[in-house]
Amino acid sequence: MNETLNILVVDDEECILDIFKSYFEFETNHTLFTASNGFEAFEIIKTEPINCCFTDLSMPRLDGLELARKIYQYDNTIPVVVMTGYPSMDIAIETLKNGVVDFITKPFQVEQILPTISKVMTARSNFVENILLKEEAKKSKRLAKINKELHGKIKEVETINLILQKLDQASNSQDLFKILVKLSGRITPCDEAHFCFFTQEMKDYEIITSFFKDENKKRDDAVYIEKEMAKKIGADGIPYLIKGKSGCGNIIAIPLKIRSRVFGMLTSIINNKDKYFNEKDIYYLNFLIDKASSSIENLALYENIYENLFSTLFAFVEAIEARDPYTKQHSTSVSGYAMSIARKNGCSQEEVAKLNISGNLHDIGKIGIPDSILLKPGQLTDDEYEIIKKHPVIGSNIIGHLGMWTDEQDIIRHHHERFDGKGYPDSLKGEDIPLLARILSVADVYDALITDRSYRIGMSNNVAIDIIRENAGSQFDPKIVDVFFDLYSKGEINK
Repeated sequence: MNETLNILVVDDEECILDIFKSYFEFETNHTLFTASNGFEAFEIIKTEPINCCFTDLSMPRLDGLELARKIYQYDNTIPVVVMTGYPSMDIAIETLKNGVVDFITKPFQVEQILPTISKVMTARSNFVENILLKEEAKKSKRLAKINKELHGKIKEVETINLILQKLDQASNSQDLFKILVKLSGRITPCDEAHFCFFTQEMKDYEIITSFFKDENKKRDDAVYIEKEMAKKIGADGIPYLIKGKSGCGNIIAIPLKIRSRVFGMLTSIINNKDKYFNEKDIYYLNFLIDKASSSIENLALYENIYENLFSTLFAFVEAIEARDPYTKQHSTSVSGYAMSIARKNGCSQEEVAKLNISGNLHDIGKIGIPDSILLKPGQLTDDEYEIIKKHPVIGSNIIGHLGMWTDEQDIIRHHHERFDGKGYPDSLKGEDIPLLARILSVADVYDALITDRSYRIGMSNNVAIDIIRENAGSQFDPKIVDVFFDLYSKGEINK
């Protein structure tokens, strides 16, 4: 054995200790520690890295058996070899119970010492290896359990984040109801989900929007909850897990409240009798509905404010058109043309919606222009023209005070810019002009050309088309003009 070991020998007979000292000094490369009783030995065990211990059984103060027990309790990887002059089966059994791995009989030959050390150290190595393997197995199981718990927590956080993210994307109540049923299909194993409104007095309900995992299914295929059960859900105001024919929970119905009043419910259904919802599904759907109720309340308030605000602004536009009968319905027409061009140009639905607002309000700044200029039948003077050129800035400032429509504000400000940079109010050029402002510019000029004005009769469509074609690249973005002509040639731009 090439490894240098720390060996402890415990015996109250000095001659035995001397035999070990002499042998270890000349015959081995191991380090020897000696003690005359169990107390001395245990103190050495606590302070030195002992690899193996030889101990006599009969010693004063603390005998070998008790020492073996204390060593085993302190560090069960230290092998203990008992030296005894009275070997018996009872002694062997008793020593083995206390962690002793071997024993030698006195008197013994010194040649027995090294083979005994080699044998017990091999056994110790196997024992330690087994302990490590067991500990590793325990750690692996513990890690697997922790990983499973962490995976569950991560999935829970991801699901909650998904719910919050999707609900935040809703721009109106109808969008929110659609998001509710789609999310039900993503976060639970449901085959279909429906959002329902309760009728007056909670006697019945009506499905507003639905989700089907099978895209071939339609509203007529929906699974309905019995009226009495729906009425109970509405009255109790708490989630219900309803058992299907299989006896398992196949339907979840959760009421939606606004200010403690139930007005609708979300139903999620599993059609497969071998599947069913669990507590986590109820938790997710309940969380979804709880957050949705706040969103619906905020959206309803926003929609009411938005509609009132838009009605007020549109009243300003109508006031302008009432002052100038020649421009009546101009804003509505311009908005329609601009949205058609935007759709054809591949703009997003959000951009089309921005043109709807800015198109209807693009001339709102004219409310600040005196009637003597706005309604003048003849040609404007240079000074008068400078005044009327202020209306995009006035309109932009009016919208800007609302703090809601930043992009729409820019569109209104720049709808009189020219592609060659000779427009107003900021002399922007080319693609520095916002795309939607370039679209609105073509729509605005086209409608202005074909509409009667106080200073001229409206032109024919052909003449107006020629003027727009001639000014492509100078006044107008040529790409937008191409889109406009494509629509016009197909009859999709009509007065």
